[in-house]
Amino acid sequence: MPRARVAALSRYLLRGQLSARGCLRSRAHTLSLVKRDPSQLIFSSSHVRLLHAEPASEGRDATPPAPIPMGKRLKEESKKRKALGKQKNKGNQVIDGWELTVGIEIHAQLNTAKKLFSPAATSFNDEPNTHVAYFDLAIPGSQPVFQKETLIPALRAALALNCSIENVSRFDRKHYFHWDQPSGYQITQYYEPFAKDGRINLLQRDGIAKEDGEGISVGIKQIQMEQDTAKTLAQPGGVYWIDFNRVGVPLIEIITLPEIHHPATAAALVRKVQLLLNAADACVSGMEAGGLRADVNVSVRRSDDPSGPLGQRTEIKNLSSFKAIEDAIIAERDRQISVLESGGIVESETRGWSIGATETRRLRGKEGEVDYRYMPDPDLAPVIIGGDLVDYLRQNMGMSPDAEIDELTQRFDLTPKDASSLVALDGGKRVEYFWNVVGSLADRFGPDSNTPKYLPGFQLAANWILHELGRLTSGRSEAAGQDLGFMENGECRRVPFIHLTDILYYLYERKITAKIAKELLWAVFRRKIPDKYPTITAAADQENLWFKELHADEYRKLALAIVRQDEVMAHFVNYKQYPQGKLMFLVGRMIRLGPEEFIDPKEAERVMKIVLEEKRAVAASNSG
Repeated sequence: MPRARVAALSRYLLRGQLSARGCLRSRAHTLSLVKRDPSQLIFSSSHVRLLHAEPASEGRDATPPAPIPMGKRLKEESKKRKALGKQKNKGNQVIDGWELTVGIEIHAQLNTAKKLFSPAATSFNDEPNTHVAYFDLAIPGSQPVFQKETLIPALRAALALNCSIENVSRFDRKHYFHWDQPSGYQITQYYEPFAKDGRINLLQRDGIAKEDGEGISVGIKQIQMEQDTAKTLAQPGGVYWIDFNRVGVPLIEIITLPEIHHPATAAALVRKVQLLLNAADACVSGMEAGGLRADVNVSVRRSDDPSGPLGQRTEIKNLSSFKAIEDAIIAERDRQISVLESGGIVESETRGWSIGATETRRLRGKEGEVDYRYMPDPDLAPVIIGGDLVDYLRQNMGMSPDAEIDELTQRFDLTPKDASSLVALDGGKRVEYFWNVVGSLADRFGPDSNTPKYLPGFQLAANWILHELGRLTSGRSEAAGQDLGFMENGECRRVPFIHLTDILYYLYERKITAKIAKELLWAVFRRKIPDKYPTITAAADQENLWFKELHADEYRKLALAIVRQDEVMAHFVNYKQYPQGKLMFLVGRMIRLGPEEFIDPKEAERVMKIVLEEKRAVAASNSG
């Protein structure tokens, strides 16, 4: 009988966890330790280790440390894992001697009122099985009827992804049998999709791997329309409930070419696709709400033969977050390399991924074209798309996200990160809100608003819209999780842009302090403005919130009171680099000592620096 390789056995024994390096010998060694002196052994789930008894030291405190609360410990461990994961992924984009290749299939739910082949309404959180037509349940005798309005968002998505639109496309049946597919097949466009040959351009600001340089272009093979399956709801005791509201909901499947070679770039591509689809108003929601899912195809080959064929690919199904995409690709890449280095063969299969996992898991063998038995759907006519419709949609696509980010960075000198966040947040509604605030501020600043003098005012608006508004509903806020209510027209239900404009204008003109500005923002959020006070101006008048700055002599008295102690001046004598941090610490003490609502931090910093230099000069003359 031929001897089987350990690498081959490991695929069948102990769920693939059998070590390939002298496992039997190592186990014999550990068992011999048990026979020698069991009292000196510590057993763990992975190894047996011999410990030598250590005598107790005299005077050693035997009192155990105070226990750390479980909640705090879990929170700290979670932070460490997240930090470790980010650092690990950052330096784990390339494995020496190996080349990774990734292709992605993205499923996005179209923004339509009807399903793809029935007049039933699309729904999210309605009661289960309340929006179901006869065809959705595959009732005998029911026929599919293509709903023409579902084509419009699909075309907008294809144009946003730079695809060419096919004049004629057809639907096919993709057969598979599962409880979430009542008819036993899914209707899709496998052979003749409606869009082909697209391209997505990714830049550094999109979050690609540094190994991809300034940017990378990834091709799109095709985009096809297809119907979604039912939703499975797991219940205790191995029971599954089926919600058929989702059956027949229109999807597009975006299939990229295998031109991605780094995990971070794969995640960046899906993030960019979501941004483009939102900008085109083609899809209902993104990954965070379940409206977009990704399957990734992963293969590896040795990098010393780049002209050789790609390695055997595996598919990882239903990845639901950008981090999951990057983590799953890294785990599957490392698994395939380990299999090949141990002499094994990578199998064509479908694998799964769980949040927080460290490795992918096998789900089933990979189906192919033969398994699905693709065939033209005899009940559906070809879809004919007129060139005039495509031209009209192309002319009315609006500004692309990349163009808008470029304008924000060039016109307002925003960082690419802040500009990208403005465009991406709330499906593009937050950047519309920003433009409303900027336009209103420009009216307040007057005819000279385009001069560099007022640029900090517009940058202040971007900072508040990104960060201060976010703090209103952050985890530490009393209103955590609430919706700010951004709308398509650039308005916000909880903080109307006219009120934020007033706050920012008065703050920029130094008529109120930053602290007062934040309190006024909370008053708007809690609807005290306009319920109790009609306007920001009225609130400041009635509550006496206007900034009345201290006189120069009063600033100086506060600064002298802070630096009176000799130990304070020790940091500002004979320094090699000016201690700016120490200076700002003193300014903070100065503000707390005085009437904060009447102190301008910049003026306090200027006066404090003057007083310190005077003290320093006196100390230098005395020592000389």
